[in-house]
Amino acid sequence: MAAVAGTNPEPSIVDSYAAPSERVLKRAIRRDQLDAARRSILRALIINFMLGLACLAVAIQSDQTLAGCIWFGASSLANILRVYLCRLPCKGLDDSASIERDDVAAAIDRRLHRMALAALLSGTVWGCLPMLCAGYTSPQTLFYLTVTCGITAGAVCYGTSFARIPVSFIVPPLLATAVCLVLTGGFEHNCLAATCVVYLLALTRATVEAEASFRQTSGLKNEASALAVRMAMRAVTDGLTGLLNRVGFAEEAEVAPASCLMVLDLDGFKSVNDIYGHQIGDQVLAEVGRRLRQQVPASGHVGRLGGDEFAVLYDPDATGLPYRDLAEAIIAAVAEPFDRFETDRVGVSIGIYLGDTESLTERLVRADEALYAAKTSGRNHFRVFDDALRARLDMRRDAERDLPEALADGVIEVWFQPILHVPTGRLAGLEALIRWKHPRHGWVPPPDIIAAAAVIGLSEAVLRYILDHVYRMKLLLRERGLDEVRIAMNVCPRELTQTAFEKLILEKLDAFGIPADGLEIELTEDTALDSAIASERLAVLSRAGVSIAIDDFGVGYSSLSRIRQLRVNRVKIDRSLVTGLHEAGDKRGLVQAVIDLGKALSLEVVAEGVETETDLIALREMGCPFAQGYHLGRPTQAATVLDAFAPPF
Repeated sequence: MAAVAGTNPEPSIVDSYAAPSERVLKRAIRRDQLDAARRSILRALIINFMLGLACLAVAIQSDQTLAGCIWFGASSLANILRVYLCRLPCKGLDDSASIERDDVAAAIDRRLHRMALAALLSGTVWGCLPMLCAGYTSPQTLFYLTVTCGITAGAVCYGTSFARIPVSFIVPPLLATAVCLVLTGGFEHNCLAATCVVYLLALTRATVEAEASFRQTSGLKNEASALAVRMAMRAVTDGLTGLLNRVGFAEEAEVAPASCLMVLDLDGFKSVNDIYGHQIGDQVLAEVGRRLRQQVPASGHVGRLGGDEFAVLYDPDATGLPYRDLAEAIIAAVAEPFDRFETDRVGVSIGIYLGDTESLTERLVRADEALYAAKTSGRNHFRVFDDALRARLDMRRDAERDLPEALADGVIEVWFQPILHVPTGRLAGLEALIRWKHPRHGWVPPPDIIAAAAVIGLSEAVLRYILDHVYRMKLLLRERGLDEVRIAMNVCPRELTQTAFEKLILEKLDAFGIPADGLEIELTEDTALDSAIASERLAVLSRAGVSIAIDDFGVGYSSLSRIRQLRVNRVKIDRSLVTGLHEAGDKRGLVQAVIDLGKALSLEVVAEGVETETDLIALREMGCPFAQGYHLGRPTQAATVLDAFAPPF
């Protein structure tokens, strides 16, 4: 069973870019030492070669031609070996291999040790220099002593990164010089030999201190680099899941575009947070991120766009994994049981867009459109963006663009559908429904009008517009002696949170002189369930006398306690339970249960979606008090409704 392990979310990728461990830091310093040693040795060998030529010239001039040539040849061979070791590519330095790998660290150490051995070989050749001046007894002694002093000092100057290399080089010539001077004898030579030993010790100490300073500087540099990488990773990585965040996902999409974009949204995640708390919710998100990484090919990219929304970008052709197979695998992986809560609580819906020519923003918009379509068909579904969704997206975009002008010109209409008293057939209420016939797309669905208004910041303007028509209709009803007819209007969740709609409604009621009980607010069950959104503002309206109704009752999750808490006056049975009622016994049982519940709780019950006379007869037999549907009356303009239903039915 897959579980949400431990008490904290799984460590994220960002955590791996914290301060490097001591082992990794030492290896990074070692790599810097090798890099610096290679560059410094190549520069030092130029001087080595030039001083070698000078020694050869002096040897030839002093009739030591053969010995000088042999010595110079040996020195050149040693130098060639050292150049080869510097030029030879090394794993971890000349490629992208990670320094954390043991084989890479071992390769760097081996190269440094071999370069130290090569330095010892070269230093041994220079330690044979006394052979060219009879053990520092010939007239050329001063020259060779000066050269020895200079080349050893130069080796230390160029060998600050790794002390073993310069020390290996300087020990043979300086010790050979000291030994030869002691063998020559005499107080001055002995003092000079002692000076050589002191000089060797001083150079060795300077080299060791220089290496220590280099290592300290390199350590600080690598720690700073690790911190810079960590900060860069934080900028593009989601700290909770370790996936790319929206910025990082966008960057990867620009660098490596792929033909399949998936946008995923968890189903039921809100209830996990509400019931088990945000800590468990965070653990679920981290676990979902881990499962996504397991399913998506290595060449693909997975990101968390925010909240419980994720995205996947990959190339089905390059990976050989069809998008349908991946979508089904992701749905199955997310549906696997989680620990600590019911196993069927979390699912995932997926919207897919195929294509890579558009900008990422446009592709995300199209994938979001497909995601919305997938969610409306139920949890654990995926939907591909197609021509039908393209037309819907175009309509929504045009609606957002043209809605302000339509409101200003009065093109938006408010129609009314009658609600009838079933036993008598008289008009008992009206439902206000917004209508807009777009010049290009025809009739725009009311939810799309409301959504467009929310996107462009016109929710309050649309609400005012509908209220004006509702209140005018109430005045017309009063003129015909139907003041008791209540008018219902739908309120969406965004209006509940984004506008002070309760104040607006009450102000309008007062301005038109209409009693509060003449208006009804319809909410979907999902909206009514969320006390944080609905309760406070609905309570204000309820206390003022405005009726509260729950729409689509019977297909959601409303509880009796919520119905009482929200002071609901009316429930409307969802049309899916009413249509074809006379033919379906199971529907009859459900509808009868709602009718009986209404009687027990003193709630008005309205059956929506009455399409046939037989359904109406069935409702009348079951004792349903109110009904609404195309068989009784279609939504139409205010004047038409009044002409048809204002007289006695």
